[in-house]
Amino acid sequence: MSTLTEFSEGLSAAVEKAGMSTILVDARKRYPASGIAYAEDLVLTADHVVTREDDIKLVLPDGKSLTATIAGRDPGSDLTLLRLAEKALTPAITSDVVKVGQLVLALGRPNSAGMQASWGIVTSISGPTRTFRGGLLDEYILTETTPYPGFSGGPLINTEGEVLGLNTSGLTRGSSLTIPVKVAWRVGEALATHGSVKRGYLGLRTQPVEIPETGRQALKRDQDHGLLVLWLEEGGPAEKAGLFVGDILVAISDQPVSESDDLFAALGSDIVGRSIAVEVLRGGRPETVNVTVGERK
Repeated sequence: MSTLTEFSEGLSAAVEKAGMSTILVDARKRYPASGIAYAEDLVLTADHVVTREDDIKLVLPDGKSLTATIAGRDPGSDLTLLRLAEKALTPAITSDVVKVGQLVLALGRPNSAGMQASWGIVTSISGPTRTFRGGLLDEYILTETTPYPGFSGGPLINTEGEVLGLNTSGLTRGSSLTIPVKVAWRVGEALATHGSVKRGYLGLRTQPVEIPETGRQALKRDQDHGLLVLWLEEGGPAEKAGLFVGDILVAISDQPVSESDDLFAALGSDIVGRSIAVEVLRGGRPETVNVTVGERK
C-alpha cells in the first residue's frame, strides 16, 4: 500500500470515527445544520442555527430521527445545548491539543445523505476576542478548511478523529472560526447545569488610558495602561464598593487590566456574587477596593 493511500485511508477513518458523534440539527427554516454529541442525551450546536424553540429534529448517524428540546443557550458564545428524551448518542472523543500548522478536518452532517468533510491546516490560535453577539471568546481557532453550508455546529477534528472544537460562522461577519473544545465544553457544562451562562458586571464604563510615570512607579510593576472610570451605575456594584469616576483600574484579582477586553474576560461566571479585589490608581496612589460582582442581565 502506498504512503498516499495510507494517508487517505487514515483521513477516512478519522471522519468515520468522528461521524459517530456528528448530528444533523433541523431547527431553522433554511437548510439544516450540524451538532456534536456532548453526552448520551445532549447535543452541542451553534446558537444561530436554532431559530425554532419547538419541533426541533435531530437525525443521528444511523438515520434515526428524534425530537429535542433546548436545554440552554448562550448567544454570546453562539452555543446552544439540545436535550433528547432518551440516551441514544455516542459522545464525542475530544482533545484540547491544537497547534498551528496541524492538519485538521471540518465535518458536517447538513442533510440525510450523510457526512461531508473538508480539510486544511490550523492557521492561527488567537484570543481573547469580543464577538458581535455581545460575548467574549477566551480563545478561537482559524483554519483553511472550507465551511460548507450546514457545517455550523459541526466539529473540527484531528487526524485521529478527536474533536478539537465546534465550527461556527455566527460569531464573525462573513467568516468562520472554531470554538476550542475546552471553551465550548465549559459553556456546555454551564448550559447543562443552569440553562445559561452567568457573566459578571461591575456597573461602570471605562476607557483605556496611559498610566503616568509616577503611577507606574507607585505600582512597582511594568504596566503602561489602565482603564479610566468614566461613569458609575447608580447603586451598582462598583459604586456600592466605593469606586469613583476618575479612578484608573489597573488590576482585577491581582491580574493587570489594560484594555476593555481584559476587564470583560476577568468577569467570568465563576466570580458572580463573589467579592473580588479591584486595584485602582487614585490620585496617583494604588488602592484596593473589594467589589461584590453582579450578574449581567
